[in-house]
Amino acid sequence: MVKTKLIGGFPFVQYTKETVPETEMIQKSCEFFNWMDKRRTIRDFSDRQVPQTVIEQLILTASTAPSGAHKQPWIFCAVSDPAIKKQIREAAEQEEYESYHQRMPEEWLADLRPLQTDWKKPFLETAPWLIVVFRKSYELKPDGSRGQVYYANESCGLACGILLTAIHHAGLCALTHTPSPMQFLKEILQRPDNEKPFLLIPVGYAAAACWVPDIHRKLLSEICTFY
Repeated sequence: MVKTKLIGGFPFVQYTKETVPETEMIQKSCEFFNWMDKRRTIRDFSDRQVPQTVIEQLILTASTAPSGAHKQPWIFCAVSDPAIKKQIREAAEQEEYESYHQRMPEEWLADLRPLQTDWKKPFLETAPWLIVVFRKSYELKPDGSRGQVYYANESCGLACGILLTAIHHAGLCALTHTPSPMQFLKEILQRPDNEKPFLLIPVGYAAAACWVPDIHRKLLSEICTFY
């Protein structure tokens, strides 16, 4: 039986988590890092279908992320309709063409050259699913009034991180795509005024011939300081 109690007039449940011996903890943390270190962003997707049930579970997993005041200010739009994916690709490529040819400074373009990206985004149609993440700028209450949300950017960022981990865990691949500006996503998907596009994530299997840049992650000493 779950134990409950009132704290400050609000219901709380007792939280318990199984602890493991320190040696097992070290082993599990090392194994998890080595497994996650195999995760890569891909652009060569297969058109092999992924069951909607899998996408539903991935999104539910993402929704376990912490959020400011538990407002959960995220909306996940899962798109598999070929006609809508085509619309998204065409609009994204239009914005990306402008970015690559006019908006991006030379330093940015130089940083992208080793990755060999460009304005063409065929993966937006090839990948079986596009998960479009929207961030709520405010809540809409049942009476039509507005409610506050807190740390919406941070909360959505955390949810997307968990989503990428869940995608990798399911044996699938993903790409984090941020065409700028992304207003076209709101228009194509007909989202309400309180939702702002946050991230576009194609999800699916890697193509039979899938090439990724030979890049390396920073060492612990470069990203962490202990005090």
